[in-house]
Amino acid sequence: MPYFALFYEVVENFVYRRAPFRDEHLLLAREAHLRGELLLAGALAEPADGALIVFRSPSPDAANAFAERDPYVRHGLVKHWKVRPWTVVVGTDPLPAQSTTGDA
Repeated sequence: MPYFALFYEVVENFVYRRAPFRDEHLLLAREAHLRGELLLAGALAEPADGALIVFRSPSPDAANAFAERDPYVRHGLVKHWKVRPWTVVVGTDPLPAQSTTGDA
């Protein structure tokens, strides 16, 4: 099953401004995790100017739906978001090893 990365670009002082919406955001994330859609999520640091949320689903629909429902997005704390397919090479489901010498 494919992976998708949801990237957030957040407003200045996001860490402080998110407080009123944090519980609702975390509930949404936990629900997506329990459904098996959301694998990893967290804010980027130094500087705290974005976030990365990794989904595993048949299409980008789960990631898009998450962003559209997220209170951080709905209340203007996320300036821009995008979903991109992510090809996992090493990890839970790595691609078959490719020969680098040309030997088969």
